[in-house]
Amino acid sequence: MLEQLNSLLAQAGMELPEAQKRQLVQLVELLHKWNKAYNLTSVREPQAMLVKHIMDSLVISPYLKGERFIDVGTGPGLPGLPLAIINPDKQFVLLDSLGKRIRFIRQVILELGLTNVTPVQSRVEDYQPEQGFDGVLSRAFASLEDMLGWCRHLPATGGRFLALKGIYPAEEVANLPAGFALLDSHTLVVPELEGERHLLELTIT
Repeated sequence: MLEQLNSLLAQAGMELPEAQKRQLVQLVELLHKWNKAYNLTSVREPQAMLVKHIMDSLVISPYLKGERFIDVGTGPGLPGLPLAIINPDKQFVLLDSLGKRIRFIRQVILELGLTNVTPVQSRVEDYQPEQGFDGVLSRAFASLEDMLGWCRHLPATGGRFLALKGIYPAEEVANLPAGFALLDSHTLVVPELEGERHLLELTIT
């Protein structure tokens, strides 16, 4: 699996320390193991997880500006855990309402020795952080309107929403709720992943 990860990273033009690569492989192994009992993801094969979960998360890393991030609706810690592994200098809150997902994330933190991840079990609209975030990440939210509406209270002043999407959501962008603006959009290239990926950066106006 490490060999496959090395190949994928090379295709993406990314270089990582060996220790981080080992942690990413360990994350996949834990996800594969827990998935059999807890059904955390529909992706069953570890090789597919490397592409669809790990690389799909890592390609967002260059767009993380700031130090504090929250991954809302993180599921089994995606994209938050892979991003935390390769950005040990940044802090990540991983938020999900399902206990089994948060238990999995706690186990990963323990086994990988991660010191920059805080798991929180809560609905996003009920979560009131003491300070705002530089970036609010979402990978699986239904729509931009829902994400922005439910997460409006999370960014710090000047903070950004980072929405990971498949096909560019032109209609959603055209109908953004009042008080929000699209700052930028990026076409992401995920090695060996079929289909399009886009990252949208949005802000409160």
